[in-house]
Amino acid sequence: MLVLSRTSAWAPVILEFVRQKRAPVLRQITAGCHSHCSLVLQRNAPVSRGINKFTSRFVSSSDVQLSRKISMSPSAMSQRMVWVDLEMTGLDIEKDQIIEMACLITDSELNILAEGPNLIINQPKKLLDGMSEWCVEHHGESGLTQAVQDSKITLEQAEYEFLSFVRQHTPPGQCPLAGNSVHADKRFLDKFMPQFMFHLHYRIIDVSTIKELCRRWYPKEYKIVPHKKAAHRALDDIQESIKELKFYRANVFKPSTEEKKCKISENGGSNNSCHT
Repeated sequence: MLVLSRTSAWAPVILEFVRQKRAPVLRQITAGCHSHCSLVLQRNAPVSRGINKFTSRFVSSSDVQLSRKISMSPSAMSQRMVWVDLEMTGLDIEKDQIIEMACLITDSELNILAEGPNLIINQPKKLLDGMSEWCVEHHGESGLTQAVQDSKITLEQAEYEFLSFVRQHTPPGQCPLAGNSVHADKRFLDKFMPQFMFHLHYRIIDVSTIKELCRRWYPKEYKIVPHKKAAHRALDDIQESIKELKFYRANVFKPSTEEKKCKISENGGSNNSCHT
């Protein structure tokens, strides 16, 4: 048996001889693997195409945008607002029910980032027949009463849909519920959609509170607040609430130049014009 050392002069020659002898065998093995893999790919092509078609239904441009949004800083996402509006059979938490719900997500600048489900929830006809005169009139005129009877969506299904939506766009426990007179909506959500509410921050942003303060402190601005269409449908009401809050931000929360000067003076500046 020939033993080769690292310094042996015969080592390169013998290794080259072995390589040449094994080359045809390696080529046959490689060719066999290539043909086998090609055959497997051809046989599985229909399955692969089917999988691609199936997954493409769930991987859309909106999903890509969502992944980009999720990659944003946590502080930016925590500034988002969860806008909700409900239509109910009345305001009695003990006997009335939710019949429509819509949800939008905005950033801190009130730009709409995502539009969630707008669902009509089925309720028994007996409950609808027992609504107050106001609800019978307005829900009847808007077509909501008939839509509730035609709907197949349960309250549990609706909560699942809305919870899935807010989980995609907001971090848990950080974003507040927002809307007009949203304290009333919150009472029904706490009772009928507790998991949805558990995901949100405990604070709320109620535009109607700002409206009442504006009416008392800024009466001139209050007179030019945008009027609502009073459609009494969930999504329309949310959009009008966002528009109203934008008005307050631009016309009430924005300080005048003189007020800014006063603030500078109070903090140690030299301008005393605000005290004259």
